[in-house]
Amino acid sequence: MTLTSSNKAAAAADASASAARPASRHRILARRIGEKLVGALIVLFGAATTAFLAQAALPGDRATVILNTRAGQAIQRTPEELAQINEQYGLLNPIVVQYFDYMRALLTGNLGMSYQQYRPVSAIILEQIGPTLVLTLTAIALSWLIMVVWIILTAGRGPRLSSFGAIVDTTTAGLPHYWLAILLLLVFSLSLGWFPVISGSSPAGLLLPALTLAIPLAGFMSQATRTEFEKSLEQPFVLSARMRGMGDLGVRLHHVLRHSVLPAVTLSGWALGATISGAVVVETVFSRAGIGRVLVTAVSSQDLPIVTGVVVLIAALYVVANLLVDVVYVLIDPRLKNS
Repeated sequence: MTLTSSNKAAAAADASASAARPASRHRILARRIGEKLVGALIVLFGAATTAFLAQAALPGDRATVILNTRAGQAIQRTPEELAQINEQYGLLNPIVVQYFDYMRALLTGNLGMSYQQYRPVSAIILEQIGPTLVLTLTAIALSWLIMVVWIILTAGRGPRLSSFGAIVDTTTAGLPHYWLAILLLLVFSLSLGWFPVISGSSPAGLLLPALTLAIPLAGFMSQATRTEFEKSLEQPFVLSARMRGMGDLGVRLHHVLRHSVLPAVTLSGWALGATISGAVVVETVFSRAGIGRVLVTAVSSQDLPIVTGVVVLIAALYVVANLLVDVVYVLIDPRLKNS
């Protein structure tokens, strides 16, 4: 009778512990997501503050800069003209007041008014963000395709081929976007004539700009994936799959790849920010519409609200992408769930 009571007590304790484990895992997951959110907010705050300080620290009178930007020429301005601009933009307020006004506007989605176009910066960016996102997502998809094919062809194929693959990974990861864009343009557009020189909005014009962003990214992700891929090739499940009659390509695609690709998944958030930043150069070289060309034009014309607006937008996209990847990583990695 005593033994039976003890068994019942032990069973009840086990059931209670089993019920508590999921709750504990949920708390751990919520804590990790909360930490990521706090870090994301800190990064966004830092990016917005840096953008404001860069704008405020520029030499010269900002009212004069605004008027000259609008007119497209540098001339002497009257006190009446300057007083109107100072009143409109609050430029005579203390710098602390200007900062808090700037941050309050950002929280409501107000990025300011363009000096040159007399339009909200948010509207200008929304008009041009579409082509940049298409270019970015295409480049990420191509980088994954290149990385997967290259890893399957070279990883674990013997010391010489594996070393050659690693050297190519390192070389391509360090290629500058500007140099690679010009090289692809010279070879495939000017010499071979396979693609248009001016990218435009056609699908054919999208490939070379996307490859310019994808090739270095594929090399970087291959560096992170190659070691895990070669370690996975030595695991018992690979031998078991081969003994069941599965071919080498099937083993690499269906078993080894999914066990080794997690580092590349983790890098995808960074990849989104990197490709959007790289689009600034690529869109200029290939004469492609997007926020990259908007930023270059704004810098050349000293349209500071657009410059700071694009900088804050890129930082926000980068942070959101990394936050989503971190959350997905926690959700799919059992080691992080149970830690």
